Amino acid sequence: MHQPPLPTVLVVDDEQSILESLGILLRNAGFVPHLAHGGKAGLAQVAALSPDIILTDVRMPQVSGVDILDAAKAHDADTPVILMTAQASLETAMQAVNAGAFYYIQKPFRNDDLLAILRRAAEHRRLRVENRSLKREIHRRDHASTAAPIGQNRKWLEVLRLAAAVAPTESTVLVMGESGTGKEVVARYIHELSARNSGSFLSINCGALPEGLLESELFGHQRGAFTGAVKDRDGLFTAAAGGTFFLDEIGETTPATQVKLLRVLQHREVIPVGATQAVPIDTRVIAATNRDLEEEIRRGTFRRDLFYRLNVIAIHVPPLRERADDIPLLSDAFLARRAESRQEPVKHLSAEALALLQRYRWPGNVRELENALERAVILTTGDVIDVAALPERITEATPESLLSDRGSANPSLETIERAYIMWVLQAEHGNKTRAAEVLGIDPSTLHRKLSRFGVDG
Repeated sequence: MHQPPLPTVLVVDDEQSILESLGILLRNAGFVPHLAHGGKAGLAQVAALSPDIILTDVRMPQVSGVDILDAAKAHDADTPVILMTAQASLETAMQAVNAGAFYYIQKPFRNDDLLAILRRAAEHRRLRVENRSLKREIHRRDHASTAAPIGQNRKWLEVLRLAAAVAPTESTVLVMGESGTGKEVVARYIHELSARNSGSFLSINCGALPEGLLESELFGHQRGAFTGAVKDRDGLFTAAAGGTFFLDEIGETTPATQVKLLRVLQHREVIPVGATQAVPIDTRVIAATNRDLEEEIRRGTFRRDLFYRLNVIAIHVPPLRERADDIPLLSDAFLARRAESRQEPVKHLSAEALALLQRYRWPGNVRELENALERAVILTTGDVIDVAALPERITEATPESLLSDRGSANPSLETIERAYIMWVLQAEHGNKTRAAEVLGIDPSTLHRKLSRFGVDG
C-alpha cells in the first residue's frame, strides 16, 4: 500500500542550537525538517520549499516571524504557521491568530506539546489539500459533463468548438447573430465550461432600458444620485464578481454608455452613478448583438475602440434557416422539456408537420420555433402534432421563386444555376443527398457548386 509522504516542516529561528534540537525532535517524530537560520533565510525558503507546516520564532532581526507568516499566507493560504516566542501575552497571541497563525506557543515548551500541535497542523494541512484537490476534480468532472447545446449542424458544431476553446480563458467574447438564434445559450455554455462556473451568470438586455436606468443597472449608484436613489446600490458588474456578465444587444447602447463600457473593459473598474471613486470589478464580459457593428461604426452610432475591445473573440451564430437539419432535434427537445415541466405525455410531430418546419425560413429563428411548438401543443388533443396545429405563416409558406424580382432582366447562366440549386435544396428541406438526386448530379459536384456560390456545402 502506498504510504503518504511525510509532512515537511520549515523551522525558522535565529538561534542555531534551537534549530538543531528542533530538527532532531521533528525527524524522530516522523516529520521532514528544513532548517533556516534567521528570518531572512526563512523568507527565501517559504516560496522555494512550499512546506506543509512552518514553525517560526517571532522576534528575529531584519525579518520577523510575522513577516514569515504574511509571506506564507500570500504564497499558500492553507499553510499552517506556528509562532514561537519567549515573550507571550494574551494580546500578542490574539494578534497572531487574527493575522492567520495556526497556533502561538510560548518558549520554553514541552516537546510533547509542540509535537501535538504539529500533528494537528499536519492533519489540518492534509484536509485542506484534499479538499482543494476534490474541488478541482469536481470542477473537472462538471466541465467534462457539461451538456453541449443541442445541434449537429456543421456550422453549429463549429460555434460550440470555438466556445469550448475560448471558455478557459478570460478573454472578452462577442457573440453575433440574428435575434432568436441562441446567442445567450452560447454565452451560458462558455460560462459553464469556464473556471468561473461556480460564480453567477448575470445578463441584461441593453436595449430594454432607457439610458439613465441602464447605467444605474450596469454600474450601480450612490444615494441621492437621482430622484428615487434612496440608498447605495451595486450594479450588475459588481454583482457578477467571480462570474460572467452577459451584455445582450450591446449595439443598442448610446455613445455615452459606450464610453463608460470602454472604461470598464480597459481598467476593470466601474464608477457608480453619482460617485467619484472607481470600484474594481472581477467579472468576465460576454457581449452579443444582432446588428452589424462595423456598419454601425461607419454610421457613427458605435465606437470603434469599444468594438475592438469587445471583438477579442468573435463567434457568429448561424440562423435557423441554415440549420434545417437541426430542427428535428430542437423540436424533440422542446417538446420533451414542455411535457416534463407540465408532467404530461410527450407529443410528437407528424412527418408532414416536421417537413413544413424544415421548409419554413424562420425569420424569428430558434425562439420562433419554440413559440410555434408551444402553440401547436396547446392546440393538439392527441399525441401527434399535425399540420393543422401549426401557425398559418408556416403552413402557407411557399419556396422562394427561382429568381428575385429585383434581379437583372437578363441574368447570367451562373445566376440561374445558383437560383435553381437553392430552390431544389430548399424544396428538399436542406437534404443535399436528395437535392443532388433531383438535380441529377453527384453529391460531391453539388458540394463544389455550393462552395463556389459561397454557400455552406
